[in-house]
Amino acid sequence: QVQLVESGGGLVQPGGSLRLSCAASGSILSINAMAWYRQAPGKERELVAIITNSGSTNYADSVKGRFTISRDNAKNTVYLQMNSLKPEDTAVYVCKADIWERVVGRPNRYHELWGQGTLVTVSF
Repeated sequence: QVQLVESGGGLVQPGGSLRLSCAASGSILSINAMAWYRQAPGKERELVAIITNSGSTNYADSVKGRFTISRDNAKNTVYLQMNSLKPEDTAVYVCKADIWERVVGRPNRYHELWGQGTLVTVSF
């Protein structure tokens, strides 16, 4: 059994900051890319930021200069530091990881693992 556990969401005022965390656990052999997505009501899911196993990053234009994605491979954890938050950043933020999973009695499996999502609300 593998899962992603997210934390750090909540209510913050415009201009404020939050740091989201997402930790993978279970029978994981290795993790390649890790990413954060977000989805607001009435809008499509959007890729916010992604980080490869080598540390290369990419960001949505709407968050460049404000958000920073990072990872701690020893902890199987990815972070999203969000600064200068705006009301339009309000959304459910979801963590994703591309993993090699150990399966007892079966070959290892490579697949995407998704978190449950955490709500970020930017408002007074």
